[in-house]
Parts: sequence; C-alpha cells; structure tokens
Amino acid sequence: VQLQASGGGVVQAGESLRLSCAASGRIYRIASMAWYREAPGKQRELVASSHATLGTNYGDSVKGRFTISRDNAKNSVFLEMNSLKPEDTGVYFCNAFALQSIGRSYNTYWGQGTLVTVSS
Repeated sequence: VQLQASGGGVVQAGESLRLSCAASGRIYRIASMAWYREAPGKQRELVASSHATLGTNYGDSVKGRFTISRDNAKNSVFLEMNSLKPEDTGVYFCNAFALQSIGRSYNTYWGQGTLVTVSS
C-alpha cells in the first residue's frame, strides 16, 4: 500500500490549507486514516484521525480549526486546516490502517509527508 500526500505549502498565520492523501496498491479495506505532524525538534503527534466505525478524533491543539474527511471510494483522506498558527508548522504525514486481503493482518502504512510552514 502506498500513500501519496500533497497540499503543503507556505502560508501566513490565519490563512488556510487543504491537505490530501490518496492510498493505492492492493487494498481490501481501510479501517482508519489519520494525519500526524512532526514539528522541528518535536516528536510526531496525532493531528486527526478518522475511523470507519469510531468516528473522528482530533489533537487538542487543532480542535475547532482543522477538519478531517475521507472519500472511501477513492481511499483518500483530507485535512482542512483553518486559522493556521506558526505552531502548526511541520511535516504532515498521512497514514492508513489497512487490510490488503482476507486472511492477512491489518498493517499501518505511512505516506512521505508534506511540509506546512506558517509564518507570523
């Protein structure tokens, strides 16, 4: 399973960005998709996740500003980021918890990351 993320860029504080991530390859079912970010000098943290049955979950710092959504038919996940702050700067990674075929186990797959830079 391969994940391709896109949509990063350089914006000013208060502006918006929309990230996209598409999964491809041998996929039987995707249980969840999520966005993580890695800021300079910090550990990777969960930004938002979307589970097929459990719903959505957001990191405390982005609640009310970011929205995660999925297009299940296209195995894609999106992250709408509004009211961006300089502390949102980082590399954003998408991941998928997916099953490639019946009889196999679910595994976690990661995309390559897309850089978001928010200037003050």
